[in-house]
Amino acid sequence: MGTDASPRVSELLPHETWDALSETPEAVLIDVRTAAEWGFVGCPDLSELGNAMHCIEWAQYPDMSVNSRFVEAVKEAFGGECPPAAYFICRSGARSLRAAQAVAQALSDEGQKCDCINVAEGFEGDLSEQNHRGGLNGWKARGLPWRQS
Repeated sequence: MGTDASPRVSELLPHETWDALSETPEAVLIDVRTAAEWGFVGCPDLSELGNAMHCIEWAQYPDMSVNSRFVEAVKEAFGGECPPAAYFICRSGARSLRAAQAVAQALSDEGQKCDCINVAEGFEGDLSEQNHRGGLNGWKARGLPWRQS
């Protein structure tokens, strides 16, 4: 019988993530979208919770190549000490899942413990029938706090 040595990444819906963050002040949210997305679409706003949030690109525009420094940048954001949980969010939940898996694997390889959790639906959610994001599901559509610069 074989075992899967890869660390498990769980998923929570946006409102479940908000609740989990509110219950664990040391937990962090990592927004892995691009700088253009942060600027033009907005970002989750955790100011009323006081949790740390870090914007670190998983893939870089325009060719969307994976940021070779991503895991290192996340570990730097942790400040040398892993939080009890790190939540990863992107536009729809796909990039953030890959990012969470990469960080979970790197930390596991180093013998460090941090629950890496993907935010299912992401910030903007799935495409509607009209091919628009932001109204069907996701962080924004669920009415969670966000800001736009």
